[in-house]
Amino acid sequence: MKVLLSGNEAIALGAWEAGIQYASAYPGTPSTEILENFARYPGIRAEWASNEKVALDNAVGAAFGGARTLAAMKHVGVNVAADSLMSVSYTGVKGALILVSADDPGCLSSQNEQDNRQYARFGKFPCIDPADSDEARRFVGIAVDVSEQFRTPVMLRTTTRLSHSKSAVEARVPDAREFKPLSPFDREDGLDRTILPEVARRRHPEIEARLNAIAEWSATEGFDCGVNRIEWGETDIGIVTSGITYQYVRELAGHKSILKLGMSYPLPLDRIREFAESVDTLIVVEELDPFIEEQIRAAGIVVAHGKDVIPICGELTLAAVRQGLYEAGLLAAPLEQPAPFEDVTVPRRPPALCPGCPHRAFFYNLRRHKRKAVLAGDIGCYSMGAMPPYEAMDMVISMGASIGMAHGFARAGGQESAIATIGDSTFFHSGMAPLASAVYNRSNIAVAILDNRITAMTGQQQNPGTGITLQGEQGHEIDIAMVCRAMGVTFVEEVNAWDVNAVNKVLRDALAHEDGPAVVVVRGACVFTPHFHLQPKMHVDLAKCVTCGSCFRVGCPAIIKSDEIYPTSGKQKAAVDPLLCTGCTVCMQVCPVQAIGPAEREGSLQEAL
Repeated sequence: MKVLLSGNEAIALGAWEAGIQYASAYPGTPSTEILENFARYPGIRAEWASNEKVALDNAVGAAFGGARTLAAMKHVGVNVAADSLMSVSYTGVKGALILVSADDPGCLSSQNEQDNRQYARFGKFPCIDPADSDEARRFVGIAVDVSEQFRTPVMLRTTTRLSHSKSAVEARVPDAREFKPLSPFDREDGLDRTILPEVARRRHPEIEARLNAIAEWSATEGFDCGVNRIEWGETDIGIVTSGITYQYVRELAGHKSILKLGMSYPLPLDRIREFAESVDTLIVVEELDPFIEEQIRAAGIVVAHGKDVIPICGELTLAAVRQGLYEAGLLAAPLEQPAPFEDVTVPRRPPALCPGCPHRAFFYNLRRHKRKAVLAGDIGCYSMGAMPPYEAMDMVISMGASIGMAHGFARAGGQESAIATIGDSTFFHSGMAPLASAVYNRSNIAVAILDNRITAMTGQQQNPGTGITLQGEQGHEIDIAMVCRAMGVTFVEEVNAWDVNAVNKVLRDALAHEDGPAVVVVRGACVFTPHFHLQPKMHVDLAKCVTCGSCFRVGCPAIIKSDEIYPTSGKQKAAVDPLLCTGCTVCMQVCPVQAIGPAEREGSLQEAL
């Protein structure tokens, strides 16, 4: 039967159909839904790992045992896993090892837009690029076959547009399946699983030969099974394309000849050469890097147009590809620009912490210290601490980097104090190692671990601090404060995230600590978790409000301006939107004239409305 599935849902289905027995991942948009959907299928094991390298290592161990395995992560997560990825390419695998890299052209939810096809060339393993959900489903099975036939890891690369867009997929109702233990471990060729220098030197030429064999497969069986295909049309123009970009090319130039490459590395260069010789002009259309274009040019094949007309930055759109094809002379008509809107002002909507967010009181207090301390931030919801009204982050690089950056600044002789902020899931992801280094080197920095009881930014996934597994089983909940004490931190304090004065006091105490790093665990559940409890909504007594602006500095979307004007200042008095308010009380705590309190009576609530 045909069903509509997103690319991520289709990959999960394809993994189950292909006999993937074990899958591990760290949640990260746009890859998160792959494991969430795969976990629902019978007869499999699916787990959240503490970071992407751990996820890949888990899958590698299972593959060495003979299982068909999958690890999924977003593109920057592959940076974390790269250490193991480069080595397992040399060792090869016994079962099947599929690495799903969900790239994010346009930085829609990421700190960069790197093109992870480059990892395939760097690591000398194949990369497969599906163009729609049905290919995403089918190509998992093909990737498993390639992995087992050539004993190699295989990257299945998707992009945000493919991950989240839905298209028709041929699917079936999952049948019952029991989880099967692995066969007894086979120690034959065991030395090849140990990446000693002697083994690596011997394996390198074997890996080069493996790449040639996979390229030959791509040129033959790759076309037979539909991974690669040629769609012949008019031969004055031939277009080489891959992945989701194929959809734009087909829509705009389906009457021309198209070579669609589902395996972007290694390339079937002889077949590409034959295609190029059969058309008058060759054009390469691909997203981000000129990955395919450079390989084709390096092989001596003439490419008339590529990145000279197709943007190298940002996510490609139908309009961008159309403009590029027009500049290449393929389309006769230029891109029609839509008529501009007149007299329309779109108000700015900067990102903001949710109403009731447990990070709000912390950043409200942290901004008080930004003139005396350097603030090292991290990746997560709390990245918005860099935005107004807080502007309480001086540096943000990658997951787990905050503690290391704060430590480096302090040890290099920074004159200001250093405060690192990191989330609970990120602490388990990559924060423990830099904290251990800070303890070891007696670094006098303050570390605030914002424990909101969930991995919030990627959609409320569990982590080692929550104790619930991906498949809903009760695991072991790891206490962050106890971990820090066990690591040798001599100052560990826990504080209620919504207690403004308590948060401010513990921050001052942490900055005054001089015996190594001081850790403050700020505990407060995300509003989208079962741990969060709604409180009575807040209400502004307009008779008391003096428009001092203290409540607006809290940065809560529920705090709005009323229609009443304060005569002395001429400013609008504050109000609280009861549809957004969660009753966290932070605004009430910061109001110096006690104009904010619980809306206990129905009349007060109606007045607030």
